[in-house]
Amino acid sequence: MAEMQQGRVMRAAALLMASMIISRVLGYVRDMVMYPMFGQGAVTDAFTAAFLIPNFLYQIIIGGAISAAFIPVFSSYLAKDDHRNAWQISNIVISWAMLLMSVGVVAAYIFAPQIMASFVSGYDAKTLALTVVLTRIMLLQPVFMALSGLSMGILHSHQHFLWPAVGSMLYNLFIVLCGALLAGPIEARYPGFGIVGFSVGVVSGAIAYFLVQIPALLHAGFRYHPSLNTHHPGFLRLIHLLIPVLIGLSVKQINFIVNTKLASGLAEGSVAALNLAQKFMNVPIYVFASAIAVAIFPTITRQAALSDMPEYKKSVSLGIRSVAFICIPAAVGLIVLREPIIRLLFEFRGANFTATDTVYTGQALLFYCLGLTFYGVVDVLLRAFYAQQNTKTPVLVSVGAMAANVAFSLILVRLMGLGGLALAYSLAGTLQCIVLFLLLRLRIGHMDLHRIVGSFVKTLIISLLMGAAAIGASRAIATLVDVTASKTAQILQLGGSMGLAVLVFFALAYFLRMEEAQIIIDMFKRRKSAARGD
Repeated sequence: MAEMQQGRVMRAAALLMASMIISRVLGYVRDMVMYPMFGQGAVTDAFTAAFLIPNFLYQIIIGGAISAAFIPVFSSYLAKDDHRNAWQISNIVISWAMLLMSVGVVAAYIFAPQIMASFVSGYDAKTLALTVVLTRIMLLQPVFMALSGLSMGILHSHQHFLWPAVGSMLYNLFIVLCGALLAGPIEARYPGFGIVGFSVGVVSGAIAYFLVQIPALLHAGFRYHPSLNTHHPGFLRLIHLLIPVLIGLSVKQINFIVNTKLASGLAEGSVAALNLAQKFMNVPIYVFASAIAVAIFPTITRQAALSDMPEYKKSVSLGIRSVAFICIPAAVGLIVLREPIIRLLFEFRGANFTATDTVYTGQALLFYCLGLTFYGVVDVLLRAFYAQQNTKTPVLVSVGAMAANVAFSLILVRLMGLGGLALAYSLAGTLQCIVLFLLLRLRIGHMDLHRIVGSFVKTLIISLLMGAAAIGASRAIATLVDVTASKTAQILQLGGSMGLAVLVFFALAYFLRMEEAQIIIDMFKRRKSAARGD
């Protein structure tokens, strides 16, 4: 039974990883179209800041509710075969989400100039005006993202992962297509507003994300019946779980706003550089760590609901070790190859993204990567608490970590500029991870600490050796060819370095007989078998 559950988790994780890889690639295609077109300056700063209000609305109204409250409550009904109450609570949550989202969007549209003026006080009048225009366009995005997120929660609880994964890919695909097709014509007619095409793509992508999930929802048995019933016992339990999460998310969003405000007071392009560096750091987190965390969540939620703690502990331990096995080498690789990666993707002859932009973005990426693994493990630990319908503990920890982030940011930005903001973020994530792990261990007792620490140490050692090999290969290739002269030379440098790094890492992992290496191999074998229909 345990092997069957692990196999299901690994197949789900493999599917999610594959979809997230494609989605991330499309996300970078979007950036590769946008940054050379507009540069890393006022226009891309405006586009980045325009996400502040839409993201705030989504996270506060529904983002935290999906994983922290909705899925645990919905899954607990499914675990007991109480489908009637499961569908009732889904209808209630959707109805309230749409009502609150509508009110928030209207208010944000009206007061966008005043809100953005306080958020990015370092922007000049022209950049601020563009930010307001883009914000108002993108205010439809959180409405459809809320519907997409709730649909995804329902389908994941039914162990259906395909169509939400396809939706996430469509989201970035539509941004790329709309940006590429609309930015040029709009720029020609309205100079300085070509970036509007990408904002239209954000809204179109969110709509596509939701629509593609509707057939699977109907097949699962969902039928929407509007309801604002506040007396349903599931709704009352959900609110009890949600209130602490809303507090935590409020602090998290405030922290994001503070960092953006601080970056807006630095050199022009700092907000965009910080955003671009964080996207690179988030690739292994979203592609691998989040995929593993999302895949194990329905399983550990069911195990917790049935009080099967031995299997629950095994699943959480497996998630932590698997995330660390992937994220530690990813962090080392991004640190040592940060400038070759950024140069290859964004520096083009005649483009507005310069070598100086590469160095500036790489500086932020270096310090972000110091916390990469810890943020990946946090994804698993948060869901470990949520599966037990405990939101108070992780939220209190999150509030403390985000408060520390703000404090670190205010201090380090004066000492280190852009790099200080990234380092503050990493320090806060490290603190959050350590405290969450210790509290979870106090709550559930022994959870393979010896295996987890041993896996961390082994992975770190072979990752450092891998990083040394990557640096050596990169420098050797740079002495043979001029890596600034052509994309072919840059591909040769990066491809050769990454290829050697992967080879060294897995050879050492195999030599040390690390269990996590076999788990990852089995995961992709299962994915390959599933694709063949075996």
